[in-house]
Amino acid sequence: MQKPLCSPALCPLGAEDCPLWGETQRLQDECDRLRDLSPLTGLFNRRYMKIALDREMERSRRTGLPTSLIMIDLDYFKRINDTYGHQVGDEVLKWVSRVWRQNLRRIDIPCRYGGEEFAIILPGTRLQASMRAAKRLQTTLVNSPPQLGGRQVPLTASFGVDTFTVREELTVRSFLKRADHYLLEAKVKGRNQICSQKPENAKRTPEVTLDERIALFGPPALPAKGMARKNRPSPKG
Repeated sequence: MQKPLCSPALCPLGAEDCPLWGETQRLQDECDRLRDLSPLTGLFNRRYMKIALDREMERSRRTGLPTSLIMIDLDYFKRINDTYGHQVGDEVLKWVSRVWRQNLRRIDIPCRYGGEEFAIILPGTRLQASMRAAKRLQTTLVNSPPQLGGRQVPLTASFGVDTFTVREELTVRSFLKRADHYLLEAKVKGRNQICSQKPENAKRTPEVTLDERIALFGPPALPAKGMARKNRPSPKG
C-alpha cells in the first residue's frame, strides 16, 4: 500500500503540551494543500475536484441551489507540442490556468482534470450563467492568445457545460459523465464550441436570488452604529 504524502501532525518532542505543535500543524496544513494542487498549473487536481464536486452537490441538496460544472479540453494541443515543443506546451497550460483564475469568481473551483483537460465547479450557478462564464473563457482564449518565446500561440478550446439541481438523482460520477458528454459533443461539432443541455429547458431566473445569496454567503452585515446615525435623516425644525 502506498504511504500517504503527509503523516498526521505529532509532537516532535513527544510531549502532550508541545511548544512546537502550532508550527507542526501549520506545516501539515500546507502539505495537505500542496497535495491537492497540480504541480504545473497550481490548480486543484483531479482527486480534489471529485471531493469538491461531491461537497457542492451535497450543498445543493441542502440549500436547493444548483451546482454547475464546465469541462474544457484545449483543441489540438498535441499540435502545439509538436509545433512549438513541450516546454511551450507547459507554458500554455500555465497561461490558460491563469486565464481561468482571472475570469472566474472567488467561489468557483478551477481544476486540472488531466493533460490538457480542465474542470471548473461553479457553486450556486444556473445553466445560463454557466454558459456565460464558458463564453467569457472561450472569448479570452480566441481574442488574447499567449505570447510565448516571442511567438503568438493561437489557442481555442471546447466546452461542455452541465448543471445539477435537487430535482435530479445524480452521483459525482454520473454528473461528470454527463458534462463530459457535452464536451465530446462540442468536439464532434468542430471544436471551439460550447455545448450543454438545451437552455430553454432550464428555468430562466436570476443567477442568484437574495435568499440564495444568503444561503451561500450568510446574511448581509449590519451597518456600523456610526454609519447608521450618519445616514439617519435629521429632525425638522
